[in-house]
Amino acid sequence: MPDNGSGAPGLPVSTPEYATDLPGPIGRTAADAAELVTLGETMALLAAPRVGLLRHMSSLDLSVAGAESNLAIGVSRLGRRAAWLSRVGDDEFGRLVTATIRAEGVAVYAVVDGTAPTGLMVKERRTDTATRVQYYRSGSAASRLSPSDVDESLVRGARVLHVTGITPALSATARDAVHAAVESARGAGVAVSLDLNYRAALWDAAAAGAELRELVARADIVFATGPEARLVVSGDDEATLAAELEKLGPRQVLVKRGSRGVVGLLDGTAYDLPAKPVRAVDPVGAGDAFASAYLTEWIGGAAPAGCLHAATVAGAFAVTVPGDWEGLPSRAELDLLGAEPDDDVQR
Repeated sequence: MPDNGSGAPGLPVSTPEYATDLPGPIGRTAADAAELVTLGETMALLAAPRVGLLRHMSSLDLSVAGAESNLAIGVSRLGRRAAWLSRVGDDEFGRLVTATIRAEGVAVYAVVDGTAPTGLMVKERRTDTATRVQYYRSGSAASRLSPSDVDESLVRGARVLHVTGITPALSATARDAVHAAVESARGAGVAVSLDLNYRAALWDAAAAGAELRELVARADIVFATGPEARLVVSGDDEATLAAELEKLGPRQVLVKRGSRGVVGLLDGTAYDLPAKPVRAVDPVGAGDAFASAYLTEWIGGAAPAGCLHAATVAGAFAVTVPGDWEGLPSRAELDLLGAEPDDDVQR
């Protein structure tokens, strides 16, 4: 059976030593500092290539996946500088993770941990519309993430720090790393973005709700689904949930509704935007795509309506392609979903 637990709190961590083939703290200047910084676990991903039970697959596709790196890749593809911090094992999965993320233009700050493995995620397409995901991440290298792994100068030099509700669920030290990064950002006037991203396999609703409420109160921008928002506040509909979350402190709150679009309360103004109609192939990663485009436009100074438009387009792109991040659009592609039927062949 898969081990869906979190890493044990207080695990010893190796001395930070950034992967030698990756961009690290040395040599970075103010001119090329990341505009968005995020931290969290990225795992190797084994995915079934077709619909059916996993045990009937003769092969599995190998890739990588992680909410935070998905978002960083999305930001990079849209033309902004992003950095991802984490830990990986000294193994082939860890090398795959760092090489893949770096190849997408993201600055990788990965501590190589020789005493713990890189986590593993397995994705099964049980039906055309149902995807099942299992995690093998207990005791992984990323669960040993700690405050000493957080490059404070990198965080303080960014425009946005993005964190999720996944990382603090991995272990006590990973939670401390998130809080250390948030405090560094707040102290430097860097905006804090939070995606609630609740994972029931990692912790129960009560523990998640208490932690997420604390993080919401320290965030400037919050992304959530309706069920995730209800872990923190009460409300019968998405607009009420957004209003209740805003009362805790963030200036901008976005409650995602999947195929029904998004409700936002942005700097005191309410928004309700429908989703772009597309044929969904793989729903995993849509929320990360949405947030990546929203934050990219926010960094560029776009108005809330422009941020929301780009976010819904990116979310729609993500679900049309198998994989957690492979379908993320470039800036040049953002207009493709608005093409007229006769213009859908680009020559």
